[in-house]
Amino acid sequence: MSEKRILIASLLKPINDTRMYEKLGLSLSKLKDTHVYVCGFKAPLPAASPGNLSFQPFFSFKRLSMGRVKAQLRFYRLLEEIKPDVLIACTHELLLPCYAYRRKHKVKLIYDVQENYALNLLKQNNYPPLLKQALALGVRSIEKWISPKIHHFLLAERSYADELLFLENRYTVLENKYKPSVSYTSPATPVMIKEKPLRLLYSGTIGEEYGIFEAIALAEKLFQVNNTTTFTIIGYCANKGTLHEIKQRIKEKGYIRLVGGDKLVPHEQIIEEINGSNVGLLPYQPNDSTFRCIPTKLYEYMAHALPILVQQNPLWHSIVKHHQAGISVDFNNIDEQDLTTTLRQTLFYTSSTPENIFWRTEEDKLLQVFHQMNQ
Repeated sequence: MSEKRILIASLLKPINDTRMYEKLGLSLSKLKDTHVYVCGFKAPLPAASPGNLSFQPFFSFKRLSMGRVKAQLRFYRLLEEIKPDVLIACTHELLLPCYAYRRKHKVKLIYDVQENYALNLLKQNNYPPLLKQALALGVRSIEKWISPKIHHFLLAERSYADELLFLENRYTVLENKYKPSVSYTSPATPVMIKEKPLRLLYSGTIGEEYGIFEAIALAEKLFQVNNTTTFTIIGYCANKGTLHEIKQRIKEKGYIRLVGGDKLVPHEQIIEEINGSNVGLLPYQPNDSTFRCIPTKLYEYMAHALPILVQQNPLWHSIVKHHQAGISVDFNNIDEQDLTTTLRQTLFYTSSTPENIFWRTEEDKLLQVFHQMNQ
C-alpha cells in the first residue's frame, strides 16, 4: 500500500500550534502508512516528533502586509510539490488555494473550523464598522461557496453546528480539550489556597474582548488587600494599541509582569506558568462571538487543578460548578475583600481532576473520521 499524505495548514498559526500540531498532527501520525505534514508560521520546531511527521515553517510576514496575500500563492505551489491525499485547512484564508488545488487534483478537503470567523469580525472591535462588515461578508461568502466541495468539517466548538448553516451533516465536533505532555502527572487534589500569596494568571490570547483590562483591575484591587499578590499575563496580543495600553497600565507595578505580548509564547512556557500559579482568570467580556464557546484555557486550568475565576456565563458556570473548579464572578463588579475570603475558604477539585477534559476522547473521534474516509 502506498503511503498517504495528510497536509495540515494554517496561515497565521505557528507550526508548533497546540491544536494543529499537538492535537491533529500527532493524532493523525498514528494512522498506518501515513505521513503528516504541518504547514504554518515560522516557529521553533517541536522536539522528538514522530518520524512520519514533517514540518513546513512556510509563512513569515507582517500581519497587515501584501506578504499575507503572496503567502497563499506560495502555499499553492507547496501543494503542487507535496501532492497531499488529504488536505486540512485550519483557517478560512487558505480555502481559496485549497479549492483551486482540489479542482485539478484528487484530494479530500477538510475544513477545521477553529472559530466562527465572520461572527468574530462582526462582534469584535478590531476594525472600523464598515470594514468589519465587508470582511465578515467576504469570509462567509467564501465559506458558503466552497462548502459543497468540502468533504468534512471539524468543529472546535459545539455551538458552530448551530451557527454555521452550510455544514449540513458533514461535521464532527473536536473540542479543544487538553492534550497532556509525556511528563504530565495528575495534580494533587483537593486544592485549597488558604493563606498562600495569591498568584494570579491570565494566559493565551491577550485582547480587550477577553477581559485583559478587567483582569488588571482585579489584580490591582487584590494587591491593595494583600501586597503579596502577584499577577502574570502570558500570551500574544495582535492589537498594537491594546498592547501599548497594557504596558502603560502595568508600568511601575512590579507585582504585574507581561510575558510575550508582541511575540508568540511556546505552549510549554504557558503550562509552566499554570503550574506556578494558584488562581487562573477567565475574564472574557460578554460578546456574541465568545458567549457559547469554551475557552481552551478552561480545560488547561482544570487539567492542572488550578482554581478558576470565570466571568458569569451559564455554560462556563455549569462546568466549573460541576467539577468544583472555580467561582463565577462579574469582573466589573467585585468586592475584593469578599472575594479574597471566598478564595481562601473554598475547597476546589474535591472529586479529583475531571476525566472528560482530555484530548484522548477527541482523538478517538478524529481517527474514526479518517477510518470512515478510507472505507
